[in-house]
Amino acid sequence: MLTMTQPQLEIDRNSAIRTIDSEISALEELKKSLDAESLTTALDLMQNAKGRIIITGMGKSGHIGRKIAASLASTGTPSFFVHPAEASHGDLGMITEDDVVVAISNSGESRELLDILNYCKRFGITIISITKNPKSSLGKAGNVVLELPNNGEACPLGLAPTNSTTATLVLGDILTVGLIERKGFSKEDFNDRHPGGKLGSILKHVSDLMHVGQEMPILDENSNMQAVLLEMTSKRLGCVGFINKLGELTGILTDGDLRRCLSASILESKAIDLMTVNPKTISPDAMTAEALKLMHDKKITNLFVVENKKPVGVIHIHDLLNNGVA
Repeated sequence: MLTMTQPQLEIDRNSAIRTIDSEISALEELKKSLDAESLTTALDLMQNAKGRIIITGMGKSGHIGRKIAASLASTGTPSFFVHPAEASHGDLGMITEDDVVVAISNSGESRELLDILNYCKRFGITIISITKNPKSSLGKAGNVVLELPNNGEACPLGLAPTNSTTATLVLGDILTVGLIERKGFSKEDFNDRHPGGKLGSILKHVSDLMHVGQEMPILDENSNMQAVLLEMTSKRLGCVGFINKLGELTGILTDGDLRRCLSASILESKAIDLMTVNPKTISPDAMTAEALKLMHDKKITNLFVVENKKPVGVIHIHDLLNNGVA
């Protein structure tokens, strides 16, 4: 079994702290040096683009660029990544005059970007340059420059991109969040672009999972308990909801309620005598995460879904858990 000495543990921890501090320092520098006019101009260009946002960069800048493109695309700004080397072999045709190109290079002198920059200049395509050197080839080519901090790297050799990639990533997040806020991008919009996985489950609406129509355990509030027991057993949701003459939900009985009030005379009762009045309900437009929180907070397993006081569905906690809402 591998054992670690205390000195080595301390050395590794100190190294980690130095890296964190160095990258925090880069972000603090980015915060201080961020030019509001350049940022607003860049956001204006991206928001008003008739086409797509094309992200490009070589090496580690390219890896960060792919993430920025993915974040933009998933939050309502059509975007994709074009690799500089592939661009020189035909992919320049993916870039149109309606697009805005965001080119990333820490030094601003990546040779592989030259073909893209020349192409953009030839066809009048807007360039947003992200670099630490505004006087570099990339800096001079840009319609606007977003300058990265120039405070070295966390790498002890000062070579491996660390501080610079962190700052670039955050700058990409700044652009993404800025566009989200400008466009009024909503949770519903986000859900449309994330139908799968955990995010898709959490962002579903109650109406997507609720039981409706004949699946709903619903009876008149004056029903006898024999009818209640048959309805609860046949619908298998562990509850029955009750409505008045106007069709409004007035109460609920759960299998737990029945166990608590079980007696020899229970069949002589009516639902209105035993039901819980004014039960907790939820709107069909509510997010499934809201339904789960309400169930958890109130320690209940069912929620009737109502519109204008009338039940349109019912949702069970198992419906949420089985669909990954947890």
